[in-house]
Amino acid sequence: MRIGYFLSSEELTPAQLLGQARGAERAGFEALWISDHYHPWTDAQGQSPFVWSMIGALSQVCSLPVTTAVTCPTVRIHPAVLAQAAATSAVLHQGRFVLGVGSGEALNEHIFGDAWPQADVRLEMLEEAVEVMRELWRGGFVNHHGRHYTVEHARLYTLPDAPPPVYVSGFGPKAVDLAARIGDGYVSTSPDADLVRRFRAGGGGDKPCQAGFKAAYADSEDAGAAIAYERWPNAGVPGELSQVLPSPRHFEQAGQLVRPEMMKESFVCGDSADAHLEMIDRYAQAGFDEVYVANTGPHHEGLFELYRTSVLPRLR
Repeated sequence: MRIGYFLSSEELTPAQLLGQARGAERAGFEALWISDHYHPWTDAQGQSPFVWSMIGALSQVCSLPVTTAVTCPTVRIHPAVLAQAAATSAVLHQGRFVLGVGSGEALNEHIFGDAWPQADVRLEMLEEAVEVMRELWRGGFVNHHGRHYTVEHARLYTLPDAPPPVYVSGFGPKAVDLAARIGDGYVSTSPDADLVRRFRAGGGGDKPCQAGFKAAYADSEDAGAAIAYERWPNAGVPGELSQVLPSPRHFEQAGQLVRPEMMKESFVCGDSADAHLEMIDRYAQAGFDEVYVANTGPHHEGLFELYRTSVLPRLR
């Protein structure tokens, strides 16, 4: 099982993202996830650097494979532009780049004032967007006149040797079915064996399945939970709210319904190697091939040392 590190663009400055990428490679992590956000979930997180600038910079500071986890290629950025960004990223990373895509959240995609589509329409848009990108990655001039997107006489001149793999995220049955049908892999954040089985049975076969979880490294579980609650109360927001709430202040309002002790349900809090190993095992038992851990708060060096000395050696 590949163990990677998750770079949270919502919480880290550009310099911190690059520093943590270097630290993750030194600690023995095997790959990177990086999130794509226009806004953080809450003001306490406080950052949102442009992910495509960061992906380019990452290629110059470490050699780990990079996956976007995930980007939305449907509203905020036209898929023809995103195809160019992903192709250049794959060239910079010498083929070690995966484009993780999903149907997005209003938090990031509403900024031009367009109506936020219903879930079924968002999935339809996602499927067409992936089609557009793959057409452009084949080379030559592309003309596309679809239900949601138009591309006229467009060609990408800078292309990698092979098109970037497209991994599709999914948290409900329809999204997982789409991932199985069009994805080169599957992305999730939950150790849900039923969804992995659905992906594989629906056409995903033995394609890679990635997932991620959050940690809050600290001297104790309670101290870690306090950090998690300060930075990520939105982790406890249930259902489809994460897809439809449009601004950080709305997530802060919803986060008032979350109790601090609830953070221990969605974060690995504290400094226990056993707790991390137990969480990783949950994803392994669910059938995932890769799992990525994100650290919230200021103690990332402690988490790197924990993995270098106590987690990764025991897994290997």
